Formats: sequence, structure tokens, C-alpha cells
Amino acid sequence: MRKHKHELRAFRRTEIWAALLIGVVALGVATAQAHKGTKPSSPPGLPDHVSRLAIQLYGQDLDDSEDITNEIQNLVVGHLEKWLANRSPSGVQVRREIERVFSKLRYPAFAQAAVFEEPWKGENLIAAGYTLGWSDIWRRNVVVLFANRNGHTQKIALTTFVPRTDLHYVILPPSAKGDFRFIIYGSRLGKSNPRLTTALYSFDGQNLKSSWETRDLFDGKLSLQGDKLVLSYLKEDEFIRDTAEGHYPPRYQVTYTITPQGLALEGEQVIPY
Repeated sequence: MRKHKHELRAFRRTEIWAALLIGVVALGVATAQAHKGTKPSSPPGLPDHVSRLAIQLYGQDLDDSEDITNEIQNLVVGHLEKWLANRSPSGVQVRREIERVFSKLRYPAFAQAAVFEEPWKGENLIAAGYTLGWSDIWRRNVVVLFANRNGHTQKIALTTFVPRTDLHYVILPPSAKGDFRFIIYGSRLGKSNPRLTTALYSFDGQNLKSSWETRDLFDGKLSLQGDKLVLSYLKEDEFIRDTAEGHYPPRYQVTYTITPQGLALEGEQVIPY
């Protein structure tokens, strides 16, 4: 009888160990299958590396930041080139990847992705841009243009736009020669009101060029109205004088017609407050 109980306990222990072993094997197989079906994203150490570099920007002004921001730019752009090489991603996926790369930044450092995806001459053009900031006024911008065709993506151009602003795009119709055209614009903080900078870019398949620009429009605003590009702004000296007297100054509005050749000035007008 004792021998039978001993054998029964031994058999139950064997069953328990067997069940545990089966569970461990099943978990390992499931994990391996999950990893097999997932493409690698940003390298595990890249967000930490970018964060460690960004910490060195704290307290630095823009003129002293170039070495560090260039190193971050090289890391981010180099990673995006490898990550995009054999992909045909959506703009949303590119945005998320940029956000992952900067996901370990700590206040006051921050990064904002700015992405578009547009068809052009049988390719998809992807702008992978970001604003890297470490205070309310110190910011640097990078925009990388990629071309995607038949499942492969390569870098074709890069611009840094202007410092201190955020980053936005307006896509325009192609030029008379078929060049891809878009506007980059952004605002920087001023003493009282933001200041708008805009630039028109064109890409001919080889080179990315800026052909028109306005800078630092006081309280500037941009809108696209059909084939019209409308910029409105205040004059800073009038704003200071009139608000000191208890009333607001007029706004100035400049309208451009978007033509195949470029932006044609249509007119200017004063809009009373």
C-alpha cells in the first residue's frame, strides 16, 4: 500500500513537470513566431542615444548648438534611410517612426514630426521632417525628402529650413516643367506675437531649390484659398504704438496667385481692425 502511494505521488510529480515543460516550449514558440512576423523598428539604443545628446543642449543658445544638433541629425537621418530602404510606408508610419526615435527626450527637450506623402511621376515622395527644440525659442528644423518606387525608398534631398520655428507644409500643383512644389512655413515666438516665415520649394528630380521666401512677418498668418496664397500680418511699430493708445492696428494682407511659373503678386490691402 505504501509502495502504491509513493508511485502515485511520483507519477503526479512527473505529470506536473511535463505540463510545465510543455507550457515553456509553447511560450517560446509563440514568442519566436511573433518576432518573426514583426519588422525591426528603431534600434533599441537609438532613442537613448538621441536623448543623451539632447541633454547636452540644455542651457545652450542656438549659435552654440550646431555640433550636437548635427550629430542628432546624422543619427536620425541615417536611421530613416535604413528603416525606409525596403519599405513602402504610409506617412503615418513614417511619423510614428520619427516619434519613436525621439521618444526618450526629457523636458525641456522636445521633438515634433512633420510628414507628408504625395505621388509624383510614378513615385511617392515622402517628406520626413522634425523640429528639435530645447526651450521656447531654441529650435532647429530638418526636412528629408525620400522617393519610393516598387517597394524601395531612397533619400533624394535634405533642407534645414530656418531655425527657431515650428514646421508645416502646403502642397502646390506642379510647375510648368512638372517640378514638384511645396511650401514650408513655421512660426517662432516673439516678444509678444509669433513671427511667420514661409518658403517655396521645388524638386525637379535631382535638386531641391527654394525660389521664394518671406521672413518674420509679425503676427503672420498663412492660408490657401483655391489658387491663391494669402499672407496677413501686422506692423510691429504700429502694434506697439496703437495698443499703447488703447486700440488695435490694421492688418495687412498680401495675395499671391499660384501659377505654373511660381507665385505672382496679385495685390495688397489694408484691413482695418
